[in-house]
Amino acid sequence: MFDRIKGSAMPFVVGILGGSRRIYATALETDLDGVWEKWERSKNLVPPRLVKSGPCQDVVHMGDEANIETLPAAVWTVGHDPGPYHTSPFVISRDPETRVPNVGVYRVQVKGPRKTGLMIYPPRNMNQHIRKNESRGCATEAAIVFGTDPVIGLTAVSPFPYGVDELAAAGGIRGEPVDVVRCLTVDLEVPATAEIVVEGKVPFQAREQEGPFGEYAGYMGEGGIHPVFEVNCITHRRNPIYQAFMSQMPPSESSCIKSFGREMEVRRHLKNNLGLPVHDVCITESSGATAMLLISMRKQNRFQPLKAMMGAWSLAIGVGKITIVMDEDIDIRDPFQVEWALSFRMQPAEDIHIVRNTDPMALDPSQPLKDGKKLPPTEQVSSKIGIDATRKFPYPPPSVPPREHLERVAANWAHYGIREVPQPRTET
Repeated sequence: MFDRIKGSAMPFVVGILGGSRRIYATALETDLDGVWEKWERSKNLVPPRLVKSGPCQDVVHMGDEANIETLPAAVWTVGHDPGPYHTSPFVISRDPETRVPNVGVYRVQVKGPRKTGLMIYPPRNMNQHIRKNESRGCATEAAIVFGTDPVIGLTAVSPFPYGVDELAAAGGIRGEPVDVVRCLTVDLEVPATAEIVVEGKVPFQAREQEGPFGEYAGYMGEGGIHPVFEVNCITHRRNPIYQAFMSQMPPSESSCIKSFGREMEVRRHLKNNLGLPVHDVCITESSGATAMLLISMRKQNRFQPLKAMMGAWSLAIGVGKITIVMDEDIDIRDPFQVEWALSFRMQPAEDIHIVRNTDPMALDPSQPLKDGKKLPPTEQVSSKIGIDATRKFPYPPPSVPPREHLERVAANWAHYGIREVPQPRTET
């Protein structure tokens, strides 16, 4: 936490939701082993509870006093970003037909006291809200929320199916409703205990240049033409604390948060919806919590690894450009074991599946050029590779000592009198 910010009276915190996997588990009030159980509760939706007032509206700024430049947004990739960005905005909008709200996280570029840019690619849920409103000739009301109950932040960045209210999913995880209050200038409800709320709208067909920005893949994400957000009102707690996510080159807070949420959704789909004997799912942070998907399973027949690949790819979350399925004895979070399985349980000519004409990962810098230029996101086409690195027939026993011998040695290690060899000092 930084509490002496030039140009702002608000403290600035980062790393409090995804500074590490242990911090993520702590945000869910559990340990690493309990994250899956906590996330399973999100399917039991608990609708938000409307209350008359909340600390998020202790202080109100209307009209010209609603200056978003007073919030301590940072320039994250110095020398490349065009200006300050908000990286942890929980953006709430509503489907105009179903009235179901959505909470998403989209980068917000500060463009003036009462104006920002929103980077929302077509697959994202708010983009559907904008499209539906503009088909009626209407603007899209929205509220940008900073600093909430940690569970709300973690559901906001996770890929729930379209039509699921993330606040209700957060209520399911918590086991009690999220208290919400009505906004003052738009027809939306926001978490009552939030630190800061920025109310406003995306005007009808308002688009302009946004970006570039240092993105999750570890490269500068290209700019483009994206929606504009106009500020109506800012409310906040007394003495609010501003929250941000550390993004850019992985590993980062962004990659940690995304990997956990996406792993849970893939695992839930494969186990609960498809009935596959999945043991674990890992979406590596080195791949920006997107490109590299690892699955371990207690395979029951030779068809299940391919079913797992296709099942993961069927989810509309754009993960698994490279998907590897392994046996349950492989610790898929240990790169050494993953490489061992790839080396000795897979034959390239038999076990590699390449699928063409798939949807691309957003902001993937390896996307091929056409006539020397990058295609716009709506025209990009990608491919995926799936590798079956499971045993296809009985293998010889592993060439390791019996487990009971290893355990006996470990238990008696201190008795042997073997001392740790000190590492030589390195002069700097």
